[in-house]
Amino acid sequence: MPVWPAALPQDVLIAGYSEEVPETTIRTQMDAGPAKVRRRFSAGVRKFAVTVALTRAQVQILDDFYLTDLQGGALRFDWTHPRTLAAVQFRFLTAPRYASQSQIDWLAQLQLEVLP
Repeated sequence: MPVWPAALPQDVLIAGYSEEVPETTIRTQMDAGPAKVRRRFSAGVRKFAVTVALTRAQVQILDDFYLTDLQGGALRFDWTHPRTLAAVQFRFLTAPRYASQSQIDWLAQLQLEVLP
């Protein structure tokens, strides 16, 4: 299983971080009274939006990791959960997006999911 490259930052930026709790229930509206809610899944996918600060060389490392090691985002990879610091398996939801901060500094915006 691929692992997040050691040459890339291991911590994400606080700015732009979001985490979505998995939706594991289903709600059914009744003819009268409150809706019925029941568990649909025992485990769900947790979605993340994170940003990492990169150098120009690290942008290339992330590109190679995504395109080659992860086969364009098709494979999972091991990395540390940004909030809990537990080892988890991530998968990209979309390709990385890069924004220039200066001639040498870049921000990579990553849409990820943690798989159960």
